[in-house]
Amino acid sequence: MAKIIKNLHIIDDGWQILRLAENETPETVALPAGPVLVPLAVWQTRRAELDARRQQGEALGIWLGPFDEPADLATDLSLFQVIGVDFPKFVDGRGYSTARLLRSRYGYTGELRSIGDVQRDQLFYQRRVGFDAYALRPDHDIEAALGSLRDFDAAYQHSTDQNIDLRRRI
Repeated sequence: MAKIIKNLHIIDDGWQILRLAENETPETVALPAGPVLVPLAVWQTRRAELDARRQQGEALGIWLGPFDEPADLATDLSLFQVIGVDFPKFVDGRGYSTARLLRSRYGYTGELRSIGDVQRDQLFYQRRVGFDAYALRPDHDIEAALGSLRDFDAAYQHSTDQNIDLRRRI
């Protein structure tokens, strides 16, 4: 079973991340049993089916890609136990804005997980914008990554995790 960092602890991850293969569409993709993070397009296409599963007690999560708008989920946020934000490449920073919007503008309080090309160097900054769970790339040392979350004890700028900048805190 894969492991993730959640709330500053390493835990087993029982969630599956559903990604569409090249020949699949949101309408035709097979939905796996159990806790699953589905792409926004699958949620929008098969909402009734997924919501029925959720009402029967199955855990439901969703993930947003770089081109997905958090506003498209604003009225549905309470339905998801987990929202994943995909980082398809280490250098793609759009997920930071998505996380900040979900926490600050839309008030999402559930688990916010970074997925995709997630590496140790990003975790401190991801935590600052509201992430509380991290699915690291499989070739990264999760213990070292957990330690990196304690590399800095203060940040100059205000963000989701600190509303006042350092100059005003002193």
